[in-house]
Amino acid sequence: MNPTEKPSLKSLKNRRRRVQLSAADLVRETPLFDSQSLPLSIEPVAAELRLTIWAQQNRDRLLSRLHTYGGVLLRGFQVRDAEDFGAFVAAISTEPMTYSYRSTPRSQVHGKVYTSTEYPADRTIPLHNEMAYARQWPMMLAFHCQQPATEQGETPIADSHRVLAQIPEVIRQEFANRGICYVRNYGDGLDLPWQEVFQTQSRQQVETICHDAQIDFEWWGDDRLRTRQVCQAIATHPHTGKAVWFNQSHLFHISNAGAAQEYLKANFDPICWPRNAYFGDGGEISEEILEAIRAAFAAETVVFPWQAGDVLLLDNMAVAHGRRPFSGPRRVLAGMADPYSAAGGVPDAVAEDVPKLQQEVS
Repeated sequence: MNPTEKPSLKSLKNRRRRVQLSAADLVRETPLFDSQSLPLSIEPVAAELRLTIWAQQNRDRLLSRLHTYGGVLLRGFQVRDAEDFGAFVAAISTEPMTYSYRSTPRSQVHGKVYTSTEYPADRTIPLHNEMAYARQWPMMLAFHCQQPATEQGETPIADSHRVLAQIPEVIRQEFANRGICYVRNYGDGLDLPWQEVFQTQSRQQVETICHDAQIDFEWWGDDRLRTRQVCQAIATHPHTGKAVWFNQSHLFHISNAGAAQEYLKANFDPICWPRNAYFGDGGEISEEILEAIRAAFAAETVVFPWQAGDVLLLDNMAVAHGRRPFSGPRRVLAGMADPYSAAGGVPDAVAEDVPKLQQEVS
């Protein structure tokens, strides 16, 4: 075009199209660590990009990355408040979940958004998969850091398939064959009351929930409840087909009670301990086995510092999470979604007609 000529309307339209940003141009994707594929970091190129709006427009892409990497750190987006975070979870999931059959103390913040586990700041929460102590669990888990701690307070994560591979074969096979039995006693100041765990004041409703979830129960003492449930130790991920370590044996076992362990052993019969884990046939799980499991988690742990506004999206079966001790104020919210149950609700390890674990772990 001659410099003295005015551009045509057609050329102006073409020029405008060339400078428009595509969905891919709005964000950059990079592994957070050079030597680790977990987590994938997604950051906006320009400021003031609202996470919920971007996620609504890029849902398939985001879920594809989640299934590929297991964990996605969304950093630098605008997340206005707990309501906005809840809207993000709803936008990318099919069914946001209420936190029911609880294991830890949490507070409801807005809708189906909760505080992360409210344990004392000086306590470590070992890595685990959310609700792996049950037969139904969320496939998707999201955390939103509103305020990082002054020191530490990270949420470490680990690839559950790689954790399984780290556990010695003889231990893997024993858990696959025998499953895990969780025994819980509620209330009396030693653990959560049954009213909080089951989110009801009705004994009849508790019994209905237990029947539906195949949880054995008994009432004893002064309004005390004891439950027993046999669950999976190793599960197969429905999207990737990979075998994953998927249980909370090392959390529920009495050896995880810390300083309270000796008090409980000295003053209570084992059947009355707040919680404990056994093999599915009732056999004891040795501390040597539990140490091997904890070592497997330690070998695969990935840690990054929280930044205010971060959202961490996890495939709950593919990736475990925990919490490190911290000092100073810390506020991390949590949301879970997309309930999933193993086929038939019966763990492979206790079903006589299901063959032993055959999948090679690499």
